[in-house]
Amino acid sequence: QVQLVESGGGLVQAGGSLRLSCAASERTFSNSPMGWFRQAPGKEREFVAAINWRGGSTHYSDSVKGRFTISRDNAKNTGSLQMNSLKPEDTAVYYCAARGPFYSVSHDITDYKYWGQGTQVTVSS
Repeated sequence: QVQLVESGGGLVQAGGSLRLSCAASERTFSNSPMGWFRQAPGKEREFVAAINWRGGSTHYSDSVKGRFTISRDNAKNTGSLQMNSLKPEDTAVYYCAARGPFYSVSHDITDYKYWGQGTQVTVSS
């Protein structure tokens, strides 16, 4: 089973940037689509971004498109989410997730099998 660990969260002022990282425990991660989701207090967990297993196809929610960039380094079994022009409404716990080997990309939270424990991102106004 793939174990995922997020890092890079913290406190940042509006307009600032953060880079989140997702480290996988084994190389099977490199063959799995991965996604980033977030959950703010009192709200449902929502889709943020996803990337296919090769890294050549990316998807973003409308709320972050143009500001966030998802990427991966399969040689290192890692994924990243670069977050620029952060807004207070971006404040949430961010989760890294993986579907499983050779699946297609998805925006659906129920399609993801493996999850990290989350990292807190707080954006002050």
